[in-house]
Amino acid sequence: MSSQDSPLSLGTDSISKLLLRYALPAIIAQVAASLYNIVDSIFVGQGVGPLAITGLALTMPMMNLSAAFGAMVGAGSAALTSIRLGQGNKAAAENILGNVVLLNVVLGLVIMIFGLVYIDDLLFFFGASEQTLPYAREYMRIILYGNVVTHLFHGLNNMLRVAGYPKKAMTITLISVLLNAVLDAVFILWLKWGIAGSAWATVLSQCVSLVLLFAHFMGKDSFLRFRREGFRFHWDLIKGITTIGMAPFMIQSCACVVVILVNTTLQTYGGDLSIGAYGIANRVAFLFTMVVLGFTQGMQPIVGYNYGARKYDRALKAMWQTVGWSVATTTLGFLICEIFPYQVVGLFVSEDGSGDATALIEASARGLRTLVLMLPIVGFNIVAGNFFQHIGKPKRAILLSVARQMLFIVPLLLLLPPKYGVDGVWYSIPIADFVSTALAGVLLALQIRKLRQNPSSEVSI
Repeated sequence: MSSQDSPLSLGTDSISKLLLRYALPAIIAQVAASLYNIVDSIFVGQGVGPLAITGLALTMPMMNLSAAFGAMVGAGSAALTSIRLGQGNKAAAENILGNVVLLNVVLGLVIMIFGLVYIDDLLFFFGASEQTLPYAREYMRIILYGNVVTHLFHGLNNMLRVAGYPKKAMTITLISVLLNAVLDAVFILWLKWGIAGSAWATVLSQCVSLVLLFAHFMGKDSFLRFRREGFRFHWDLIKGITTIGMAPFMIQSCACVVVILVNTTLQTYGGDLSIGAYGIANRVAFLFTMVVLGFTQGMQPIVGYNYGARKYDRALKAMWQTVGWSVATTTLGFLICEIFPYQVVGLFVSEDGSGDATALIEASARGLRTLVLMLPIVGFNIVAGNFFQHIGKPKRAILLSVARQMLFIVPLLLLLPPKYGVDGVWYSIPIADFVSTALAGVLLALQIRKLRQNPSSEVSI
């Protein structure tokens, strides 16, 4: 590993250069990761049909639930690893690496078994109808078979980035995404496997990338390596991982609840195609938020290391630069979606003269323009929440996530649709975004004041 990539440089190099070095690969990796769902949706929409798009959208709650546990381990281990490296404790960091593998295997198996046993009941609960259930079941069953692989892939790729190899983490993600796109084309367009082809493409591409990740951490040149000592449960580390990772877990879990409520409410007031429209609009908006998450991932080792080293000014500078870049990104996304909604939606479904295709295009374009109304300020909201997570203050990050998802969106979803129908569902989301961003601003201001006035009270992890 070059001196440029050494974790020790996090405490000395220019913040701007560090953010560029760490954020750019993370952004590419995050965008590439989001392209899994986007590419799958494009091939399914163009190669299978509108109802298949809805079937794909119906699997989102289960995917969010699985991602919640993955995020808990991934984000918690990454933050704790950065802090331990900042404290000069490499042995603890390598023990964290081993426990990431163990935790992801256990969680992946539990979720797989639970999902397969109750698959139909879960999908009906998520808003499936008799028409869309076969599509959703076919896709989700295959994804669940590969759940352990998915968990390990994301967990180890996160550790690879925080260990000082952001470019390599990006490259492995890109390999997986490109392979997924190629296999989508082969399985769906050539072999005519339908929606199952999309699922198999995802699982097989992640298997290839997982092999590359294991090869890296087993190699003698890796800064962090697999050690036999790491492959037993270190309960103190697990406690630290789960405590810090509870914030993203709550975010994803709440997102699961929200998507279920959105889907079932859309089914009541708009039918199957309204769910498909939400699936398309949500994936588009998610692409821009993934860019922001890439920025926050690039920020994470810088903030974590400097916080652990009590260099609070550097940590705050990294955070504010990340805010600026993130808000610029989400503002660009807002403009694209508001000005070119039909062109964006046209990537997922084309006009073929059928009533279903026309209805899906119109509903998706209208929904997209509403969904992104508060997207410019969402960038700040995401960075603020991740900043609390990166400095080991999960309670504040959890508060922000729960407030947006449960305290704001859920009541709005219960109150607005009975009066405004489908429009009430769509408007609930930007309203919640506005209120939760205001709360994030207040909490962040209080934390910054504490860091500057009482520095000795910090770093107790």
